[in-house]
Amino acid sequence: MPRSFDELIGLFDLERIDDNLFRGRQPATGLQRVFGGQVAGQALMAASRTIEPERVVHSLHAYFLRPGDTSVPIVYDVEFTRDGRSFNTRRVVARQHGQTIFYMSASFHLPEPGYDHQDAMPGVPDPEACPTLGDVLAKVSGRPSAAWGEEWAALDVRYVGDSRRGGVAKDPAHPAQARVWFRAAGTLPDDQVLHHCVLAYSSDLTLLGATLVPHDTYIGAPDLQATSLDHAIWFHRPFRADEWLLYEQASPSAADSRGLATGQIFTRDGRLVASVVQEGLIRQVPPRAR
Repeated sequence: MPRSFDELIGLFDLERIDDNLFRGRQPATGLQRVFGGQVAGQALMAASRTIEPERVVHSLHAYFLRPGDTSVPIVYDVEFTRDGRSFNTRRVVARQHGQTIFYMSASFHLPEPGYDHQDAMPGVPDPEACPTLGDVLAKVSGRPSAAWGEEWAALDVRYVGDSRRGGVAKDPAHPAQARVWFRAAGTLPDDQVLHHCVLAYSSDLTLLGATLVPHDTYIGAPDLQATSLDHAIWFHRPFRADEWLLYEQASPSAADSRGLATGQIFTRDGRLVASVVQEGLIRQVPPRAR
């Protein structure tokens, strides 16, 4: 994972290698597979490079098909699915070693006035009053906080709480809930495409963890195999990814070694800017298979 803010920005500086064909670099990382948020963010950047700048992404739908190799670049092939008067659609295929590792469809819209309503943001502590995600994971896993920080230093993530350990009111009807604040750990340029890509990157970091809240385990536990299977984002309103965003997360179901999680992302002043849905593999690994 990017170990600095500058390295995070560099991930989205894709190399154009042919018409509608782009290559994304890899950060230095100790992870064995490419972080799903990185592939989603780079694929969104590739699609955005083929769209007129006044048109804004409003949704993306992605499938993670194979683990990405962290030692080689990823090639993104953009297909022009549709260009209409108000909407544009792109399909992006990500490949490594001659194999498809990821698919994404993204839709872009020319902004226009219309009806407006939203859910209210829940009342939560300010991010400055919340512990870092690294500190929370250190207590859960026994690994030092610095070890988590090495991989995630490009983001500032604060853990508000969850419905098991506190910080979110317990509700037997909704047993799997979690909340975090997050932002890029530096000031981003005034480029709305980059802010969308950083949000797409960040949205994959903690969401699957919400499916584990009632089960007293965590992403990275030695007896758990966890990976994103699919991921969808709907972008509602403008935002900056370098300002605090609240990620309200819940899991309505976990079954058959899969967990489903939903998320709402709010600005600090309460505007709902994005909704996220993800299903992931959360497979218990028996001792003999470790």
